[in-house]
Amino acid sequence: KMPKLDEIKEDLAELKSLQESAKRPKVQQILTVEVRKLETELIKERDRLAEQGADQAKPTAPKVSKENTVFTVKITDYAWDQSEKFVKFYITLPGVHTLPSDNIKTVFGARKIELLVSALASKNHSLVITNLMKDILPDSSYHKVKTDMVVVFLRKSSPQDWSHVTEAEKKAKEPKVPKPEVDSSDPSSSLMTMMKQMYDEGDDDMKRTIAKAWTEARDKQATGDFGGML
Repeated sequence: KMPKLDEIKEDLAELKSLQESAKRPKVQQILTVEVRKLETELIKERDRLAEQGADQAKPTAPKVSKENTVFTVKITDYAWDQSEKFVKFYITLPGVHTLPSDNIKTVFGARKIELLVSALASKNHSLVITNLMKDILPDSSYHKVKTDMVVVFLRKSSPQDWSHVTEAEKKAKEPKVPKPEVDSSDPSSSLMTMMKQMYDEGDDDMKRTIAKAWTEARDKQATGDFGGML
């Protein structure tokens, strides 16, 4: 029988594949919720296995005091969603609700979030996200502690939807537009090619602007007044 951790990973991979191919908003919403559930379950199973391994390990030497050796673990697994006013991050940390409130701190910038959870299972846990997709309102952002979870609320500066968490994620997933081939031996042909590509790919305003410029250029050429076009 496949280990539970591997089963969760395979289920999660298949759900994400379905999520990417889903077209209807309702289906996308359902799949997003299920993906978050499995991501949380995956984190819990990893933590359970880690604790189980620690319990089974037998010390072979006298214990050394680790009072001055506290490791900081980078948080990389989290789920997120959004409403009209907030972008919300869900960070699963077993036992976090038992800590004093002073052990859980958040710092916000216009496009930055920092979460630090201190002394949880003899480790510090840190989440730092910079270059957020859009501006937030730091003074109106906050966090809440729930059972085994910290939820961070980022107050949007505008009600626009976020397509990604950061600008870097957005750019990484954007299709790269091939550059038009430029014929250096024929500048007018190269300009025509570039103008045509801009016209084909542009919105209505762009098309009107290009058409107007092109008409004016032809009129000047017909009257012999190039007006610095060359």
